[in-house]
Amino acid sequence: EKGIEWLRQKGIAGATKKSDRIAAEGLIETYTQPDGRVGVLIEVNSQTDFVARNEAFKALAQNLAKQATAVNSVESLLAQSYTESKDKNVEQYITETIAQLGENIKVRRFVNYSVPEGSQGVVDSYIHTGGRVGVLVELKCQSEAAAGKEEFKTLARNVAMQIAACPNVEYISVDEIPAEIVQKEKDIEMGRDDLAKKPDNIKEKIVQGRIDKRLKEMTLLDQPYIRDQSTSIEELVKQTGSSVGEEVSINSFTRYILGEGIEKKEESFADEVAAQMGNK
Repeated sequence: EKGIEWLRQKGIAGATKKSDRIAAEGLIETYTQPDGRVGVLIEVNSQTDFVARNEAFKALAQNLAKQATAVNSVESLLAQSYTESKDKNVEQYITETIAQLGENIKVRRFVNYSVPEGSQGVVDSYIHTGGRVGVLVELKCQSEAAAGKEEFKTLARNVAMQIAACPNVEYISVDEIPAEIVQKEKDIEMGRDDLAKKPDNIKEKIVQGRIDKRLKEMTLLDQPYIRDQSTSIEELVKQTGSSVGEEVSINSFTRYILGEGIEKKEESFADEVAAQMGNK
């Protein structure tokens, strides 16, 4: 028993040492409750894609997605009792998983959506490219009957797929774009070399045209529908509203790209092997 305890302690100690290693691989996972009123999008990172394909890591990401429905921060999630092991919290279980798999593991971020009490709608999600891109979306409608219709649910799934396919989309509509973002785009266009010799009135018209085009590239409703380029997402939403007999709308969305913004350490395979050999 003392020997088992010693080995466990050594494993946890090793896991602690691994906790400062850069983890930019991993999985983006989603969970939606069966009634479609609550959903989660979560990113759990590992150091390598090899560990991300491990069944224990996949199960961890799936379980964490389910647990994140009722908390609002990574810290709160880590402090929860882990659903598959009630005698320890999430953070402790992750530390043991690090010792088991030999790599650092981080819960980087998550977002959860829920249809407010007294309102109607649906939350849906979509995972693309083997867990490297994930989307969570919430749609609104006016009645429970509409929320239960297949056309409405299909719209939610198709909108989620659309967002995954449009990395430049950041807002639902042009009206949502902050004034400072619009001004920044205008400043960039006004400073372009090809407009330097244009009269001011001509320059303003050209810049406004370019800005209008750029802002539409940033908004979901202005995108051509990926399954029918002749239809915009705005038109698709209206068509679905006509089909279910009431107004429907896209309330919010979040897209995660695995490892975005994490500075990865460049290291040759030979150097990595040598480092591993030196740690044993």
